Amino acid sequence: MTEYLVRRFVKGYENTENAQVRTACGVLSGMVGICCNVLLFAAKLAIGLLTGSISIMADAFNNLSDAASSIVGYVGVKMAEKPADADHPFGHGRIEYIAAFVVSFFVMQVGFSLFISSVGKIRHPEEMVFHRAAVAVLFMTVLVKLWMGVFNRKLGRRINSKVMMATAADSLGDAAATSATILSMVVFGMTGVNIDGFVGVIVSLLVMWAGVEIAKDTLEPLIGQPIDPEVYRKITEFVESYEGIIGTHDLIVHNYGPSRSMATIHAEVDSDWKMEEGHEIIDTIERDCMRKLGILLVVHMDPVETHNRQQEQYRRLLGEILESLDFRLSFHDFRLVPGTERINLIFDLVVPAEYNEAMRDTIKTKISDRLKESDPRLFCVMTVENSFCGPNPESER
Repeated sequence: MTEYLVRRFVKGYENTENAQVRTACGVLSGMVGICCNVLLFAAKLAIGLLTGSISIMADAFNNLSDAASSIVGYVGVKMAEKPADADHPFGHGRIEYIAAFVVSFFVMQVGFSLFISSVGKIRHPEEMVFHRAAVAVLFMTVLVKLWMGVFNRKLGRRINSKVMMATAADSLGDAAATSATILSMVVFGMTGVNIDGFVGVIVSLLVMWAGVEIAKDTLEPLIGQPIDPEVYRKITEFVESYEGIIGTHDLIVHNYGPSRSMATIHAEVDSDWKMEEGHEIIDTIERDCMRKLGILLVVHMDPVETHNRQQEQYRRLLGEILESLDFRLSFHDFRLVPGTERINLIFDLVVPAEYNEAMRDTIKTKISDRLKESDPRLFCVMTVENSFCGPNPESER
């Protein structure tokens, strides 16, 4: 069904990096969400009034709020499509994140309202009527919500949209909440015990938790996230594929909305390169990156001495030591300043994010000691830093 809807309503759906395709997918998600949630609201409200179940009626209004959320998401996607202007030179892509953040508050508000109502129901129980038809309708809504969750998850993965992934999680949470409501009705029908208020409390906590998770997911790109390892690999391999690029490091990616990124990277080149020749290649990389990857890339050249045997010997030695101490350690900007009594090894050491100050000092001492075991004249001049990449980054060279 997802593939059918995408092919039917999204022109050029295969080109998921295209901004218009992403917008069309967002609009499709919003319209499907609005239609499905309005229908579910009507069905649940009718059943809730028929049975007198506060949890069913609250769940109905939860679906209505989901429809409003879909509207906000729809508007957010359309506004995020606006091109850059004088006041917003990087475009309006982050509006999509802000819209999702607003949606999270809708979800949390519904959960809180349900919690208050459910506590009142526990304190002052009301008569509940069991209807097989009500259970059947609620079961149908669970199936619809499960489908919506799968639909948004597939669509979110297709265009790498955190908003749609959050919407998918919200739909699956609604499915769990409605399942709990069905449980309370079945228990009442079989035993005559009214657990409606208690189930409502559970449902409300699930809804509020879903809202908090959505808020966290949408705040992360606004605050700033580590680079996705796949994006890290794609950019570094792209830059290193050009003739004359020895290696790369210090990749930083700034996100200005889905498919709107700016990046900077340090590219290692032979120190014998002529300035004019190197500048031309760097310009080519930057232009091609924008055209092929859709990323505004700024490349900084780092000259590397490639014909110094002694320097290469110590570079290999340092690499072996880091591998033996912690395979996650890496280094770059390696330089050798030789002398008769003292040889300085100058480099930047990249450590995992969990390394605190004490761990950094310890690893620096271990590296220095291991190098001196090889040659007492060796002294390290280290600058310790963290990688901007997420877990399991590609090794920097």
